[in-house]
Amino acid sequence: MGNKNPDMICFSSIELTNPFIKKNAVQSNVVLKKINGDESKFVLRLKYEKNLNNDFLPFLRLAFCMPLLNYGLFTKQFKLDFSISKSDLILLNGLSKVFSRDIFVNKILRRRTNYILPDFLPDEKKVKPSDAESKAVFKVTKIISDELIVKNTDKNSCGVLSSGGKESLLTYGMLKEIGCKVYPLYINESGGHWRTALTAYNYHKKNEPNTGRVWTNVDRFYVFMLDNLRFIRPDHRKVWADTYPIRLCIFPFYIFSLLPLFAENKIGNLLIGSEFDDLRTKPSFNGIEHYYGVYDQHQDYDSVMKRWYDKRIKGLNQWSALRNVSGLIVERILIKRYPKLASLQRSCHSCHFEKDKIVPCGSCSKCMGVLLFLLANKADPKIMNFKKVSIDSFYQNVKSSNLRLDQDEKNQSFYLIGKKGNVPLVEPVTHVEQIHINKYTCDHKLMPDHLRKKIIGILEQYTTGYCTLKNKKWFSSEKLKIN
Repeated sequence: MGNKNPDMICFSSIELTNPFIKKNAVQSNVVLKKINGDESKFVLRLKYEKNLNNDFLPFLRLAFCMPLLNYGLFTKQFKLDFSISKSDLILLNGLSKVFSRDIFVNKILRRRTNYILPDFLPDEKKVKPSDAESKAVFKVTKIISDELIVKNTDKNSCGVLSSGGKESLLTYGMLKEIGCKVYPLYINESGGHWRTALTAYNYHKKNEPNTGRVWTNVDRFYVFMLDNLRFIRPDHRKVWADTYPIRLCIFPFYIFSLLPLFAENKIGNLLIGSEFDDLRTKPSFNGIEHYYGVYDQHQDYDSVMKRWYDKRIKGLNQWSALRNVSGLIVERILIKRYPKLASLQRSCHSCHFEKDKIVPCGSCSKCMGVLLFLLANKADPKIMNFKKVSIDSFYQNVKSSNLRLDQDEKNQSFYLIGKKGNVPLVEPVTHVEQIHINKYTCDHKLMPDHLRKKIIGILEQYTTGYCTLKNKKWFSSEKLKIN
């Protein structure tokens, strides 16, 4: 191989046709032009519950662009057969750079799966920051001036990206309690992943008139792309892993797919259930800055989107009500304050039907994390349909290595459980149960002024105080004075 790492370019271009709207459905063709001259095509689809307004076509164009950004390392060109605005192109270029760096570091160098053929694995000693840069250049039909698509939004209306996970359920519960008009909004992927959301969706559909759902086959598109990446093993469909191969940052596609609902209903707040991520410094791997694969849950992403919203949807704010507290606390508030909503949670890689109920597998990394939080909070996991055998075997099966959680969060949860089976004896980590205040990763001031005090007031009831970051360590601090 000499001084160069393997060439991972697969396509001369990835082409996206102009989305075609027909009543409540929209589709676009993705055409892969391979370096060997072959072509492959996939029809990417979205389907809504109501007919689409053609004025929202710019949102749909960007929605279909988002999945493509996962492949900027592997193509020479993104060819978009339509016009986009200046701010749209700025957004696409910026996201493409971030996606590529995160994928190169977290899916190729720091990979946890064995999907990549050995001959294509880079030698870390030879890796340069330029290797992580997107190779794709955007070619568009025409660049047009920015124009506001939505001018007025309701600051008391909140759309929550909903999935049946603890974060979106808690966000919904808190916003309803403090008097917001809340829209639980679901993306219904075409495969089995929808099972994790179905219990919560059915409840919301029955009890919340503002519930919305958009169907998509984007999950099939990601598998199609694996079929066409020449460095992926041909039998990849037979490989099971509890993390996605290659792709990261799936929320942007969800967000842009849901923006027609935000625009139609003049919703002024877009909430992603992003909890606290303990990024004490900006991560760097071999000189490549990245986000550990969670960029679309970082407040940097919210800030980028806010700049774009200012150009296209005036008054829309994207934020999280939970970024200041750990997953342990999120689970605590959900089960203690909103037990009905807690009963809807299904965070599992392999949910399955048993009679008319959806049951978690009880053994995947997701289930192990949920069980850890529930047991640490002295809750009965049966509330989420966990079987007794899964609960009993947890204490023997649990290992720090099979929990995909921050180490401090794991240790504090272990401490709260106490020694039992394989649960290790550890020292307490106090900041995990506190409200974190940090301008760069969990800035509470990003919450809207009229909602901040009420939200923090709820968080205070289930935490042990506040903490701030000094010299890369969390220290207890005085109670926050909220304006």
